Amino acid sequence: MSGFISNTQADVQQMLKVIGVGSIDDLFADIKSHHRPRSFDIPSGRSEFEVMEHLYRVAADNASYLVSFLGAGYYDHYVPAAVNALASRSEFYTAYTPYQPECSQGTLQALFEYQSLICTLTGMDIANASLYDGGTALYEAMMMAIRITGKKKIIMDGGVSPIYRKIIRSYTSNLDIEFQETPVAHGRSDRSQIMKILDDRTAAVILQNPNFFGAIDDHEDIVGLAHAKKALVIESVYPISLGLLKTPGEMGVDIATGEGQSLGLPLNFGGPYLGFMASRKEYVRKMPGRIVGETVDTQGRRCFVNTLQVREQHIRREKANSNICTNVALCAIQSAIYMSLLGPKGLKDLASLIFNKAEFARQELARIAGVEVKRSSPTFNEFTVYLPRPATDIITKMAKKGFIAGFPLVRYYPGMDHYLLIAVTEKRTKEEILAFKSALEEAICS
Repeated sequence: MSGFISNTQADVQQMLKVIGVGSIDDLFADIKSHHRPRSFDIPSGRSEFEVMEHLYRVAADNASYLVSFLGAGYYDHYVPAAVNALASRSEFYTAYTPYQPECSQGTLQALFEYQSLICTLTGMDIANASLYDGGTALYEAMMMAIRITGKKKIIMDGGVSPIYRKIIRSYTSNLDIEFQETPVAHGRSDRSQIMKILDDRTAAVILQNPNFFGAIDDHEDIVGLAHAKKALVIESVYPISLGLLKTPGEMGVDIATGEGQSLGLPLNFGGPYLGFMASRKEYVRKMPGRIVGETVDTQGRRCFVNTLQVREQHIRREKANSNICTNVALCAIQSAIYMSLLGPKGLKDLASLIFNKAEFARQELARIAGVEVKRSSPTFNEFTVYLPRPATDIITKMAKKGFIAGFPLVRYYPGMDHYLLIAVTEKRTKEEILAFKSALEEAICS
């Protein structure tokens, strides 16, 4: 490694001395020799143009495009160009937390409109100015229910995303909370099991619609059972599906949450994303995060302010509704722009288009010998299929044919080696669906 020490040898030796290391080799002693860099002989610098040309050539060795049928909570939707064009304006793109309303009216109004749109979408009374993602939003909703009821027993439906359930258990690993999980029955929430464990100690029942397997459910009966025991109901929802499905508000749900990535945010290799939360008005002071409100200034002009801020940086830590809640406000603004561009009719048309394409895919895949499409419950855009061979093997073969085939359920559900979760969005064409079907037939037979 002597090549690393050149004209700056004296500086390097001084740094090593400060940290108590005798040499560069000693610095890397904990790394096995076969894992160490072969050399620190870094090539001389190149111009921006030369670097970009080199990276393009390297990138060309990768698969340039795979048609995605992958979902499991994050979906390949089309994002209109206007969303990024508007969200990239400097007044949005460079804005930080709007602590000074007199300097932040644009950001505050945009977040107020976002909250209003989320309330309209979910059928709920109030919404906060967003959270990090769907999983942390669901955790925050659970803690909100515990604060409201003063109870510490939580029932989680087995159809709730296993990713979200893992987040919840990680965040609460050192808290005195009793968790009980119920299985799904024919793809939907098992009412009999929920009734069996629902009691006066229950703070909340956590549900998801459509659930992780893609099944649609009407939870209104579960809401009634829970309210009879003075428990709350939290429902995690897929926002695009609300263009067709009954809203959480219509079911009587107390707190609605969800992943807002499908509302105008690209997949972005896993983030940043958007967690939305809405609830009944009576619970507003138990809601985490920030709530933007509309008011008038001293001259009677319409303006916007941070109405409630219940994070630990604003009030005493022990009084805070959450010590971790935060958000990426730009993502919320992007989703507000997206929802505004679609409008109510656009959202309904989009949901109908997605549903019809998914139904077409289900019908076509059911024609493949050995493939069993699960139909015990209605679905929106995502459905489960049983394959004659392990799903992970099929996924590998399909990738070579240009497709991301779906999500292997065995990753979270032991014993479901042959089950594949397939998602369809408005981006998938009839030709792509038929090509996917042909490729799947070949992958099964080969």
